[in-house]
Amino acid sequence: MRTIGVVTTARSDYGYYLPVLRRLVDDPDLELKLIAAGSHFSTEQGSTVEEIESDGFEIAERVEVLADSDTPEGVSQYMGLGTVKFAQAYSRLRPDILLVHGDRFEMHSAALAALPFKIPVAHIHGGEITEGAIDDALRHSMPTLSHLHFVSSEESGRRVEPVPYTLL
Repeated sequence: MRTIGVVTTARSDYGYYLPVLRRLVDDPDLELKLIAAGSHFSTEQGSTVEEIESDGFEIAERVEVLADSDTPEGVSQYMGLGTVKFAQAYSRLRPDILLVHGDRFEMHSAALAALPFKIPVAHIHGGEITEGAIDDALRHSMPTLSHLHFVSSEESGRRVEPVPYTLL
């Protein structure tokens, strides 16, 4: 049996994952290890961790880190502490592969923490652009940290294509 770790940090990525999560649960050869983090634990964002549980998914790990603010200091603190807490989760779960979505700083922490564990990362929606935002630097680095790429367009695929790094 292969263990698939899936990191969800917000309602937005959870919506993308939902059909994939259902397929993973239904496959007898796969074991889903769902890792909830980020704004799922924010009361201001509606405590969407409860939505995950009401959908019937078991949360294997809770990475309860929230940025105090969207200031450079708040984001940096999240990235540092998030990386530490994701590493602790991976140490316990030992997933065979990790599925991440998007390029926000929360997801970057999840992908970065997988690197020393040599956990292959499957990345959804790499190669996209948000001109002028911090996300662009993260968008560039996420494909480098990833091994499987699920892009949304041919143009995004061309941006991801030259990434030479491989862990496998």
